[in-house]
Amino acid sequence: MANMNLYSRGDRLFVIVNMVLIAMFTISTLYPFIYIASVSMSTGFEARAGNVVLGPVGFTLEAYKRVLGEPMFWISYKNTFIYTIFGTLMSLIFIIPGAYALSRPQLYGRRFWNLMVAFTMWFHAGMIPFFLNMRDLGLLDSYFGIIIGFAVNGFNIILLRNFFEGIPQSFEEAARMDGANEFQVLWKVYMPLSKPAIATVALFCVVSRWNGFFWAMVLLQDRDKVPLQVYLRHVIVELSDSEEFANTLLTSSYSFETVSAAIIVCSIIPILLIYPFLQKYFSKGILLGGVKE
Repeated sequence: MANMNLYSRGDRLFVIVNMVLIAMFTISTLYPFIYIASVSMSTGFEARAGNVVLGPVGFTLEAYKRVLGEPMFWISYKNTFIYTIFGTLMSLIFIIPGAYALSRPQLYGRRFWNLMVAFTMWFHAGMIPFFLNMRDLGLLDSYFGIIIGFAVNGFNIILLRNFFEGIPQSFEEAARMDGANEFQVLWKVYMPLSKPAIATVALFCVVSRWNGFFWAMVLLQDRDKVPLQVYLRHVIVELSDSEEFANTLLTSSYSFETVSAAIIVCSIIPILLIYPFLQKYFSKGILLGGVKE
């Protein structure tokens, strides 16, 4: 940090207040993770009694042993990876060409099509019509229904379209002079120059897919196809009334609170591992794609 003596009194006060506010914000952001991790490593009795505040109380890994020993946990974990990886790829396959087409000045009816994309951000047909549409298309209770049914988001298309519009036309003109067609211009010119924006959109898709809960719960009936978030819901609902878990409180080994916390910790680890590698693209992609020049 720079020498504080070089600042005036007002500047020093401003820096100190900023540091205090940033520290408070950091603590408020980290505490939920610390709390959930502490509950997952505490005994069931202490967790249910509300004695866990900052660190584990009665340290034990019995909740993790219970979670990792459940075959259904690993099945739902695999399903979540399937929906996240293939769902993100499917989204990018639709979003990138769509954003490129909407960014082209020569697109016939360009204003109308852009308005239609923006319209989907303001209005939605509703849950029941959407469910009936998925049913009539035969996409209920299937992996493909979850992957294709939520592949496109209007906000992501507009974000990437704005980035494409900010790329100088001279790059495209040089490619055209070399005989490049539309696909080659997109693949060899726009996509390499748009890595920050594409990485940002991909991160949005990954987080959305990984945290997908409501529609997966509604559309999937086969428990062997549900993602981790729906499995967590089953654990909370079923084990909260389980006599087995009530009896474990007598031995203070684990409870449904500690098991639920252990599942949450396991579910957020992949996102925590992926995010640092995409963070360098995230801020730049939002800044350049969110502001139209």
